[in-house]
Amino acid sequence: MAVPTLAFYISGHGFGHASRDIEVLNALHRLAPSLRLIVRTSAPRWLFDLTATARFDWYPAECDTGIVQIDSLRLDAAETIRRAAAFYDTLDQRADAEMRFLAEQNVTLVAGDIPPLAFAAARRARIPSLAIGNFTWDWIYAAYDEAARDAPLLVPRIRQAYAQAGHAMRLPLGGGFESFSSIESIPFIARRASRSADETRARFGLPANGRLVLASFGGYGLADIDLAALASLDNWLVIVTSNVRARRREADPAVAAPAQAPGYDDEENDRLPDTVRFIDERDIYAAGFRYEDLVAAVDVVATKPGYGIIAECVANDTAVLYTSRGRFIEYDVMVEEMPRYVRCAFISNEDLYSGRWQGPLDRLMMEPRQPERPRVDGAEVVARHVTQALGSRL
Repeated sequence: MAVPTLAFYISGHGFGHASRDIEVLNALHRLAPSLRLIVRTSAPRWLFDLTATARFDWYPAECDTGIVQIDSLRLDAAETIRRAAAFYDTLDQRADAEMRFLAEQNVTLVAGDIPPLAFAAARRARIPSLAIGNFTWDWIYAAYDEAARDAPLLVPRIRQAYAQAGHAMRLPLGGGFESFSSIESIPFIARRASRSADETRARFGLPANGRLVLASFGGYGLADIDLAALASLDNWLVIVTSNVRARRREADPAVAAPAQAPGYDDEENDRLPDTVRFIDERDIYAAGFRYEDLVAAVDVVATKPGYGIIAECVANDTAVLYTSRGRFIEYDVMVEEMPRYVRCAFISNEDLYSGRWQGPLDRLMMEPRQPERPRVDGAEVVARHVTQALGSRL
């Protein structure tokens, strides 16, 4: 009997989709080690190699176009719609090619987070499919006037592809999903720390009792923060890692995420004020720790509100200092829904860039904790659904 095979199509937009789907892959491997896993994505391979414990076959491909980012807080809406329209103008041809790929690989089940291409291809191949996500791309693009004006077929094409999915598992903090006929709400998929806060602080020379804030701005980086201005902070230590200092690629903002784990300039590190400490992400993993261990070890994460980092803060009971991220409808939902799950407070882009963090951080620490901790076992819920769907074939 052929080995059951799952092909997982993962959006290359940012790092959040890949990070949570690695947790799903790991949960699947624990629950069904005989299941063959295929990863289909344009996200960087190094991100998977850092944290994936599951065995998988790697077949990189552009599955969607996401958002054209200039950096973590700025995007180009017109170029976003132009690239998406060009991609989905060829959706039929792409889906036919993926249908052949699925047949060649003897795929049993398709999962997607959440490229429409995955479900169009699965329907052509007559393979069941499963959607996983907190938002859908039709919902994102429909919020831009440029979509209706310059690409009137874009949103309908995406919705038609989503309608071909067999089942959708909807995460908290998002929107869309109207095109799916079968929808199930599931808990957060989130990376949870495996080390105690004390252990992590001790390993990386961080004060045991001081207040710590982690600057976390994803793979696109944010090079414009005036770290020198943070010298005025009182009773706070700011932790920066490789990605926050990653320089964007000037030639093409759409691929601003680095092709490999970014490093840091040691000479630049020597010039940081005493209130700022750099930790190279390569050192974190080399020491047997993970990024979520650092999230759990700090009091606050300063970030843009995206699903991945917010879910990690929810899972590890870490407060969130968030800033505006431009014309992205997911931001509005995040701002509305976050207070249900995690302590949070706003800082303007201007105050973030200029280092005026003291007031917002101090006010955030006065906020009460949520009375109830939400479930964060969404990866296990997805894994159980997959194994039940495959049944006796495992």
